[in-house]
Amino acid sequence: MLVRASSFTVDLGEGGYLIGFTDDYEYPQEMPFGWRCGPATDAGAVVLTTTDTGPLQLTVQLHDTVPAPETGTAWEPAEEISLRADLPTLHIATLEQGDILDAWPDEQPPLEFPVTSDGTDWVRMRLYCHADDPEPGIGDHGERHLVQLWPAPHTPSVHPDITEADRQARAEYAGDMATPVEDYTTTYTHPGEHD
Repeated sequence: MLVRASSFTVDLGEGGYLIGFTDDYEYPQEMPFGWRCGPATDAGAVVLTTTDTGPLQLTVQLHDTVPAPETGTAWEPAEEISLRADLPTLHIATLEQGDILDAWPDEQPPLEFPVTSDGTDWVRMRLYCHADDPEPGIGDHGERHLVQLWPAPHTPSVHPDITEADRQARAEYAGDMATPVEDYTTTYTHPGEHD
């Protein structure tokens, strides 16, 4: 049964958003190219969007049991992952260029999930996505997401198959994340200067 729902607009940056029961955010070490969502940590997920810098209509629903699947053609096929509830409050943050910003609107009360204090609770997250304009890009693409959450034991994720191009994009991102920042710096000397 639906316990609570919240709908609002998120102004996206360039990298989608993070969602989960943690406020300890950093850029994910892996990016789920080919999927809409994937684990950033045990307690948080990264969600990739069609919209690159623009509005996204987000609806989050808390259920006390597994909700019935959405039917019809309004949504892309759903994906599911399990999240550990490190905190009782759901957090959302946008991935900006070089920064991660809290995206939960001030005018919306926080969504609290009833969890125990030992951090062993798991929540299932089902994600539905739709974009009026499915071509990735900047601006309003009429994109909306529905996130359904309910208590459930940790189970394997549900995602579509990925392509070889997705695998390569994942490997390139992981390689970039593994390269220390100092490896990107270069020292320039002016002609005639000596060390």
